Amino acid sequence: MNMVSIADKSIVLRNGSVTLAYKDTMPQGNADTVVVLLHGFCGSSAYWETLLPLLERPGRRIIAPDHRGHGRSSAPSDAIYTMEQFAEDAAALVEELGLGPIILLGHSLGGYATLAFAERHPDKLRSFGIIHSTAFPDSEAARDNRDRAVAAIREQGIGPFVEGLVPKLFASREDGSNEVLIQEAIAIGRGTTAAGAIAASLGMKERPDRTAILESSTKPVLLVAGQQDGVIPPERTFTTSRAGVKQVLLEQAGHMGMIETPEELAAALNDFIEGK
Repeated sequence: MNMVSIADKSIVLRNGSVTLAYKDTMPQGNADTVVVLLHGFCGSSAYWETLLPLLERPGRRIIAPDHRGHGRSSAPSDAIYTMEQFAEDAAALVEELGLGPIILLGHSLGGYATLAFAERHPDKLRSFGIIHSTAFPDSEAARDNRDRAVAAIREQGIGPFVEGLVPKLFASREDGSNEVLIQEAIAIGRGTTAAGAIAASLGMKERPDRTAILESSTKPVLLVAGQQDGVIPPERTFTTSRAGVKQVLLEQAGHMGMIETPEELAAALNDFIEGK
């Protein structure tokens, strides 16, 4: 797994305040299907590195950006990165690259941004999904945890913070078989700027309830949860079972299915992308 990011291209977005780094599997264009993958907090496009080869198909273009303040993207000086700003970054990238309706899939923080995108730009979507994420806002306890995270980053820096955070994202394995994966995810997390992590934490803290988006959207929707997710349990992901919504439970995954169980997650994503 790449230590910081797999992004090999970058673009200055329309507002001029963000340079977004991204991975593009088909930069020459001419794709029948475009899939955009949004990573989680203190991650980067490298979160998708193992998954990408399992998703590639003829005529399918996959784009995986680094969020502002993460990976190789720039870190604007805003005190708070709202979910709407993350969504607008993705929308600007789609526009700059001249992409048609996309399939947007977001992990954790990326799922919050995906829901904001679906609310603001439904015309740009063919379908969308959230992975180890939720449409619910933070609980009071979670909001307090955001404040503690901000304080920890300010006091100790990003390194110690991600060293404490990342192991909690993985399902427990008594044989230690996921220790290498945990260390790789920590290395990726260290690529997040301290200011970016603080601004993203505060943005997640203030995000609104978007369960209505899942209920009212006319687009196909995918909800993916990990049976062993200690951060966002399945019941906070599976908030609707209306027609057009597909639910997938990864029984061996915690919060990091794209790293822990990539083959199982890829099978679910491929089925969704292909409309099965």
